[in-house]
Amino acid sequence: MTDLTTPPTTSSEAARWAPGSHVLWRYKENAGNRIHICRPVTVVRDTEELLAVWMAPGTECVKPVLADGTPVHHEPLATRYTKPRAVRRDRWFGTGVLKLARPAEPWSVWLFWDPGWRFKNWYVNLEEPRARWAGGIDSEDHFLDISVRPDRTWQWHDEDEFAQAQRAGLMGAGKAQEVRAAGYAAVDVIRSWGPPFSDNWQHWRPDPDWTIPPLPDDWDRTPTHVTS
Repeated sequence: MTDLTTPPTTSSEAARWAPGSHVLWRYKENAGNRIHICRPVTVVRDTEELLAVWMAPGTECVKPVLADGTPVHHEPLATRYTKPRAVRRDRWFGTGVLKLARPAEPWSVWLFWDPGWRFKNWYVNLEEPRARWAGGIDSEDHFLDISVRPDRTWQWHDEDEFAQAQRAGLMGAGKAQEVRAAGYAAVDVIRSWGPPFSDNWQHWRPDPDWTIPPLPDDWDRTPTHVTS
């Protein structure tokens, strides 16, 4: 398995990860350079066409909070993106999440299940195309999302946060137009039922022998080099 305690390597060494490898799925803060979300995950598949990873229930993660420890979504929307923030270690409870990312696409697709492996929905997370490094991938969340139900109906999510992020100066008008266009491109894939929706990932199950990846002490380390 990938050793997350070693320094990051050059891009030439950031080869494909074998199934079962442990890597980090990270997001940097909006309009900043610090990593504020970090989730250790297990690689399911890593090819030129797709990176699939599993975030197991109980995984220790890092998430943003307000400086006083208040959960971000408890803060009124008008001041949610202007109050000082910190990060906190926490655990992912409930069912796990399967994340699918196709190179260069400005979104990833997440699969959620209810207890008992009853499939719940796909979730399209609009984000910066992921930068790959030896220990994982880095991206930036773009606020706007899309959920897709098992009957293939879909809906936008977090449009209020998307608008507020622009008012707060976290995203310029040009970038917002790019994000909305990416959302419409994702909707086109949903309507045509293209990959990964058509690939039957909802029937996938994790290897029962997999262990939960640990959160390393240097989870926010800066890679020496990244590659898309």
